[in-house]
Amino acid sequence: STISEDSLKTSLLQLECHFTWALLKEHVGLEALEETILDHIKFLAEYKIRDYNILSYVCHLKNSNEEALKSLKKAEEAIQEHHPGEIARRSLVTWGNYAWIYYHMQRYEEAQTYVSKVENSCKKLSSTADGKIQLPEIYAEQGWALLRFGGNYFERAKNCFENALKSEPDNPDFNAGYATAMYRLEGEAQRYGGEVTPCLGALKRAVELNPEDTTIAALFALELQRLQQGNEGERYIEEGLEKTPDFPVFLRHAAIFYRKKGEVNKAAGILNKALALTPKAVVLHHQLGLCYKSKVFQLKKTRYPPLEEMENLIRLAIFHFKIVIEKKPVFFSAYIDLANTYALDKRYEEAEEVFQKVLHRNDLSCGEKQEIYFNYGNFQHFHMKSDSKAIKYFIECLKIKNYSFARKRCSETVEKLLKQKIESGFGDATDIGTLGLVLNLNGRKQEAIECYERATALDPNSEEYLNALAELQLSN
Repeated sequence: STISEDSLKTSLLQLECHFTWALLKEHVGLEALEETILDHIKFLAEYKIRDYNILSYVCHLKNSNEEALKSLKKAEEAIQEHHPGEIARRSLVTWGNYAWIYYHMQRYEEAQTYVSKVENSCKKLSSTADGKIQLPEIYAEQGWALLRFGGNYFERAKNCFENALKSEPDNPDFNAGYATAMYRLEGEAQRYGGEVTPCLGALKRAVELNPEDTTIAALFALELQRLQQGNEGERYIEEGLEKTPDFPVFLRHAAIFYRKKGEVNKAAGILNKALALTPKAVVLHHQLGLCYKSKVFQLKKTRYPPLEEMENLIRLAIFHFKIVIEKKPVFFSAYIDLANTYALDKRYEEAEEVFQKVLHRNDLSCGEKQEIYFNYGNFQHFHMKSDSKAIKYFIECLKIKNYSFARKRCSETVEKLLKQKIESGFGDATDIGTLGLVLNLNGRKQEAIECYERATALDPNSEEYLNALAELQLSN
């Protein structure tokens, strides 16, 4: 071909589009993501450009470049419909995606045509000599794409929206994106540890600028609930149920609100309505499973638990959790939910099998690993009555340094188990040494030294305790 592939690749890497934003397919369930986007298109026409662009990228990741081109054509139609006066400015991401897809199809002439379209448009739109251009709506489009790819991308998404807001601080869409990223980041930090930055202010501002957007209002309500101001939050949920009674994205958040409030039946009713509208939405299946599971817990506590109803609810929860892990294998907390539901039903072998699947995965973050060790340790302690195994997994959790909710719970439980054993007189040098290890992992050096001294007194020949003791005394 007349075009050198190398120089084409160099130009492609300069483009701002989904192919240059480092969105990795191993972080999402492609099938689930595709369905999410299709549902979004069905219910929210005003975001078609954004949705068809990311859909084209997802199609490419699924190895169907022909489908990807169809999506881009639809994005172009939406641009003509919504922005007839500024087609070039609004098409830069779409044209970039076109160039990349043609490149992957080895249709280099066409790829080059789209590269040139982008470069020429940027020169016209740009005020700088090098023709570089940084448009706020492109930052925002990147931000929304990053949010779609999950937890690994939330920090970058926040930065994108911050950049967009620099030039248009009052833009409703940019504020909604920024607030959403902040809300997601706070949720991750609360669950897996990390810096918690309050997002209430950002949400409040986004709600004021987007009075018709019930999704952002629902996130505001959930944040108020997190801050123990649920009554105020509920007003926004009730309002949303009146404004958009058939909008599944809002319904999902409303259901989460009622489940957390303890109104499980109401939550399940809302979720079933949402599922009727978007039957393939993985998040709805997960939420419904959680509702049925917590309903079982509620019934377990009653004086005469209705066994048949509980069995039925357990069956339903298992059914929904299985759909989730099948369609979105990276949704790792659904594995824990499924395993714990099997355990509730005394189906221990199946629970063990699900735990093993997720214990052996190598694509988990530190916080996710901690959560699995904590849940598996609990399973061993409460269901399998094996405290030695429970202690082993609680310690695995503590060895991971980052501070999370699961780590805090592991540390409390394992200390309690070891102290009970030692105080009841059944503890030996090993248990005392293990307690020393736990205290040391939790940064309580002086207490750890005392434990290792006791362990050494009971077992004077143990290299392990002598070494641990020497190391601690050096660092103290």
